[in-house]
Amino acid sequence: MVDQTNGIAEIAHREYQQGNYERAEHLAMEWWRHEQDNVGVLLLLSSIHFQTRKLDKSAHFCNMAIKSNPALSEAYSNLGNVFKERNQLKEALENYRYALRLRPDFIDGYINLASALVAAQDLEGAVKAYATALQYNPNLYCVRNDLGNLLKALGRLEEAKACYLKAIETQPNFAVAWSNLGCVFNSQGEIWLAIHHFEKAVTLDNGFLDAYINLGNVLKEARIFDRASTAYLRALNLSPNNPTVLGNLACVYYEQGLMDLAVDTYKRAIELQPNFPDAYCNLANALKELGKVTEAEECYNTALSLCPTHADSLNNLANIKREKGQIGEASKLYRKALEIFPEFAAAHSNLASVLQQQGKLQEALAHYKEAIRINPSFADAYSNMGNTLKEMQDVQGAIQCYTRAIQINPNFADAHSNLASIHKDSGSIPEAIANYRTALKLKPDFPDAFCNLAHCYQIICDWADYELRMKRLVSIVQDQLEKGRLPSVHPHHTMLYPLDGHTRKAISNRHGNLCLDRTATIHKPPYKFTPNIILPNGKLKIGYVSSDFGNHPTSHLMQSIPKLHDRSRVEVYCYSLTADDGTSFRKEISRGSDHFVDLSQVQCHGDAADRINADGIHILLNMNGYTKGARNEIFALRPAPIQMMWLGYPGTSGAAFMDYIITDKITSPMEYADHYSEKLAFLPNSFFIGDHRHMFAHLSVRATDNGRDRVINLSEGSAPDLDMKDIIEAQLREALSKIDNTSSHINTSTNLISNGTLGSNAVIPNGGPIINGNGDSVPNGPGVNVPSGMVLTTRAQYGLPSKAIIYCNFNQLYKIDPKILETWVRILKRVPNSILWLLRFPAAGEAMLKNTILKMGLPADRVVFTNVAPKEEHVRRGQLADICLDTPMCNGHTTGMDVLWAGVPMITMPKETLASRVASSQLTSLGVSELIAKDLTEYEDVAVKYGSDITRLRKLQDKIWQLRHKSTLFNTKTYCQNLEELYVKVWDRYSQGLEPDHIIY
Repeated sequence: MVDQTNGIAEIAHREYQQGNYERAEHLAMEWWRHEQDNVGVLLLLSSIHFQTRKLDKSAHFCNMAIKSNPALSEAYSNLGNVFKERNQLKEALENYRYALRLRPDFIDGYINLASALVAAQDLEGAVKAYATALQYNPNLYCVRNDLGNLLKALGRLEEAKACYLKAIETQPNFAVAWSNLGCVFNSQGEIWLAIHHFEKAVTLDNGFLDAYINLGNVLKEARIFDRASTAYLRALNLSPNNPTVLGNLACVYYEQGLMDLAVDTYKRAIELQPNFPDAYCNLANALKELGKVTEAEECYNTALSLCPTHADSLNNLANIKREKGQIGEASKLYRKALEIFPEFAAAHSNLASVLQQQGKLQEALAHYKEAIRINPSFADAYSNMGNTLKEMQDVQGAIQCYTRAIQINPNFADAHSNLASIHKDSGSIPEAIANYRTALKLKPDFPDAFCNLAHCYQIICDWADYELRMKRLVSIVQDQLEKGRLPSVHPHHTMLYPLDGHTRKAISNRHGNLCLDRTATIHKPPYKFTPNIILPNGKLKIGYVSSDFGNHPTSHLMQSIPKLHDRSRVEVYCYSLTADDGTSFRKEISRGSDHFVDLSQVQCHGDAADRINADGIHILLNMNGYTKGARNEIFALRPAPIQMMWLGYPGTSGAAFMDYIITDKITSPMEYADHYSEKLAFLPNSFFIGDHRHMFAHLSVRATDNGRDRVINLSEGSAPDLDMKDIIEAQLREALSKIDNTSSHINTSTNLISNGTLGSNAVIPNGGPIINGNGDSVPNGPGVNVPSGMVLTTRAQYGLPSKAIIYCNFNQLYKIDPKILETWVRILKRVPNSILWLLRFPAAGEAMLKNTILKMGLPADRVVFTNVAPKEEHVRRGQLADICLDTPMCNGHTTGMDVLWAGVPMITMPKETLASRVASSQLTSLGVSELIAKDLTEYEDVAVKYGSDITRLRKLQDKIWQLRHKSTLFNTKTYCQNLEELYVKVWDRYSQGLEPDHIIY
């Protein structure tokens, strides 16, 4: 009978171990009937009932075993399991600990105690329990693995790693430990080690679902999408209806750009788990990429109905609202997402973008910094913060942000492009080109990078593949306009490309609309006005708005205008968008204004508009257009009844909020009126003006030698007495005759006349001194620094050949195009004793142009490049040139005024754009319209005619020298009077309730 009972016991234990609990129970009960006090069968029955969740029966047999043997530790441990299953953790722990007091080497007791301590959130206690079990048996690899899991949960990754490695050492085929070790490596950022260990786990156990999921997850994070999808598909073979795996696989398809597959897979996941907000959110992302924005919005809302605190859905729904122009709603959603999840880096970054759009730059900066604090590897946030810093004029800060974004993600094309743009704006063209090229290599279909790279090539005259480049650029712009997108060509650059007038206007219009969109974000409607405005004291309040009130060509031109206005007619306000640069130009404009207001610290466009409106401005002048530093958003809010474009921008604004553009009939003939969004407001003469009479009065009289190799001017800090002009010039010629030709090479301010005086009857005070007028002898400073005394300027000082005919162009090199350069080369070939004088503007263009000129068959020594000079020296040394060859694509505007004041004839050829017709307007006002050519053939012939006939050339030069004081071109007082008459005309129309219309002569 004993043998029979032993046989039943053996079979019962075997069936239990194999999980055949019903059969095991049947055999154990038969065994128990024979041996009711046998604690072995009582323990087995308690275990069988525990496994079949018959907890009361399990506890019953435990208590019977304890009654039979009160020192039976296994029975207390089993009873602890029952209490643990009932969530009676206190009772469970008491039984486990009692079992261990009875038997301190009871390994299962320590394991069970550890499990209960984990349930009780006492992880440190559980660690000690597992560690004690392993002291008794170090080869328990499963326990070692469980201890590793606990240590990993506690963040003690190195200790966890040691546990998993020991478990693998004990049992090399233990797939679970390989997978867990992979998780540790993944947490430590050791991606490739993580991948290796997950792959080892699935190799050891090809049915290991969690390992396949872990492998797919780490491959997805590493952006190895093809292998990630394979891992997820293997997981789905094991668990076809696993919504989590389907959701992850759909994410991979999304990243691969397989949007249709992504949508289908997300929908399968949702069918299996309809209350799955993550899947709805991700499905919405894919639908949005497919252009199904309405469906996407519905899915985000569904996700939020399932989980109102689903931060990702709030953030992504906000993105849709922002793209629809619903900036206020977007801002609310971003802020709500951050209330729910303050550490949401993407929401901080997105909110910052909205704040930047609203002009709240400091607040935007704070949110970008938060995003980066939360996620130091957030490349997009770094790049966008760079954009904000750039807008705040913090160039170095912006460069650091873009550079950091690229360090984090070397394949981040947008960051490369942004870095290129700031290099471009800073004049570092080679660096800009390198970064744009990288951006295009990473993202070949990148319109912004391509168009900006094309502009860089234009700046340095790199014309390789010029025609193909222009063709592609035009195609890009046309496609963007057709699709309603913001064109990648900036309005200010349109004059450089083969675009028609309507396309140029459309590009400007899109940028004008962008300003309107930005002002919509601050929930501030434009101001409204009625015609019956009473003028205080009968005066018009005129407001000039510019970022260029300082050392800038615009200020060089108009610095005297504010002070010359008739105070009986107008009250002058100047609003500066930039801080004081400390120059004389800024001081002159400030002193000449009735009110000079610095808006540089008023970053909110709405606040700036409020200030202007509060001042009661009647006519507001936009002097920036789309140039650097512009804030057209102020004008979009219409703080004044009449808003006009003037002087600083060579083209139309394209904006509905600008009423007029001040121009003239030569610059903007009525036949091209439809190229402008504004009504044309003509001045009777050129709309262009220069303050040269005031700034460069010392260039009013001069003496030159016959070859014009040397020029001497008189400067006494004020304009010479023109009634004494002939006497002064005679004495200057006398001074010039006494100077040894070789002495012009000396860099000194010492008197260059051997006897130190012109004689006691000299009109020139003290007869000297005479100084060399090169950059080494003339001080530079915050403004126009006019040297004192007689100033000698020579060709030798600049490496220009003696007795040659010098054609010049002092424009930035981007204004040159292949056709005009070919024309210049033909001119030089037809006038043998001639050279072309250009500026290193920028220096990188010199080698490009010289190489191109050589290919055109002209020796390199026929072209001389010099450095850009300070303003006074630049204008004065222009007297050494014989003829200025203007650039038809975009004329010399300020430069045109400079060379004409130097008495140099300028040959031009107008086209249809404003930028190409300014020189014609200047020449017409000066009274030398014979220098305006109708085509390139005539342009070439006129240049050759004067270059080949020295007598005719000198006569023309003398004519221009005299006309400077006789014509209206440099007469700022007359210009001011005409400007005031124009203001009165546009105001009269407004006062009568009439819409703006062309004001023409």
